[in-house]
Amino acid sequence: MYKYEQIAEDIQRKINAGEYQADEKLPQELELCRQYDASRITIREALDLLVNRGLITRRRGAGTYVKAIAGEASDSEGFARSQQFGGFSRDMQGRDVRSVVHQFSLLRAPGNVSERLQVPDTAFVCYICRTRIVDGKPCVVEYTYMPTDFITGITEEVVENSIYDYIEQKLKLKIKSAHRTARADMPTEEERRWLGIGDEMIPIFEVEQTAYLDDGRIFEYSKSRHRADCFVLHSVSLR
Repeated sequence: MYKYEQIAEDIQRKINAGEYQADEKLPQELELCRQYDASRITIREALDLLVNRGLITRRRGAGTYVKAIAGEASDSEGFARSQQFGGFSRDMQGRDVRSVVHQFSLLRAPGNVSERLQVPDTAFVCYICRTRIVDGKPCVVEYTYMPTDFITGITEEVVENSIYDYIEQKLKLKIKSAHRTARADMPTEEERRWLGIGDEMIPIFEVEQTAYLDDGRIFEYSKSRHRADCFVLHSVSLR
């Protein structure tokens, strides 16, 4: 094992043990050089490895931080680190997927959204609200927020199809990881109408997600509200 891999393993162990908490800033590179008796190149290679593992993120001008992985129980953590991450259209490949767009606009980031996307509270973000329909049946309502400084050029046509395909194929950005929280809830009146639930007592399954590129940048904060009778979770947990 190379030295940078040993350093990455030790930092990962400290994250798993709680020595470095979620959203905590890691020591500066020079301090890590001193701790591990290593060069800056070796430290950067170790940090790059942890970024690729989805454990830390680099915040421009602020340093390197531990990602906030939702949930402390093993099942929640397994879900948060699931490798099932390709976007809704890709998950439903081979089926007829359509989108009904309810809202597509620029708006000033709400407080919780600016915090999740790590943008100033004065920033404008792209907001998309749409219902995804699979084989003619409405399955999920998505509420999506994206930064506008590097996620650019999104059009109505993109929103009606696959945003993830646009990000990877047109913007040439690499989607790497997503951290998720899942919970049960009851639908709102609008969601009852959009999902075709009506007066039935059918719950929904909400997935709250923060998604990252391979360089650690956050490109999406979203909530997906699934009809419970349409939702199946497949998860691969990583140790």
